[in-house]
Amino acid sequence: MPASGAVTRNTLRQQIADALRDEVLAGRLQPGQEFTVKHIAEQYGVSATPVREALVDLTAQGLLDSDQHKGFRVHQFSVEDYRGMVEARALIVDGIFRRLCDRTGALHAHGAPLVSVRRRAEEAARAARAGDLDVLIGYDLRFWRELSGFVANRYIADFLHRLRVQAWVFAVPHLRAAREPGAWLWNGHEELVDAVTRADPEAVMAVVDAYNEHSMRWADHLDGLR
Repeated sequence: MPASGAVTRNTLRQQIADALRDEVLAGRLQPGQEFTVKHIAEQYGVSATPVREALVDLTAQGLLDSDQHKGFRVHQFSVEDYRGMVEARALIVDGIFRRLCDRTGALHAHGAPLVSVRRRAEEAARAARAGDLDVLIGYDLRFWRELSGFVANRYIADFLHRLRVQAWVFAVPHLRAAREPGAWLWNGHEELVDAVTRADPEAVMAVVDAYNEHSMRWADHLDGLR
């Protein structure tokens, strides 16, 4: 019974953390917004313990800040923070795809995962072209998570996923406030999958470079608005 109870609590902890992360990604919990364990526990109708654990998890992921006296608040990332995320992401992704391009045989031998990634790519690109931010975020995160998984190193994949979640947390408030948010939504997912499928290193790196340049141009645009 104690083991079963522990599993139930851990599951609830993860569910609460996932739900709150989705609230932040959707922009319903704004940067700087404060709340307490009691408030979240009452909102979800659960005890304080799994809520506190979930909030500590999200703090460790860099999405929340903890204040001993006020509780928790949504972390507010700056444009410079975002640039740092893009630079870190670029260095790691560059290494990942160079490795992928050196393993063309492995890509062809394990084609089934590419089918799943292509589906994510199609949905993400479609949502980006339509300017549908809510749909795009979920598919974009899944797309990059699965594609990063080809490197067969979950530590790198987990780190990249965390960077992308943080980048979206930064981006959402700015995109929702923009007049034409769709103009800043990258939609090269299908092009990247095509290049990986062909095991074309030059095409892969061209798409990845364009993606990073797109991100940095947006950061420059945001700087110009200040």
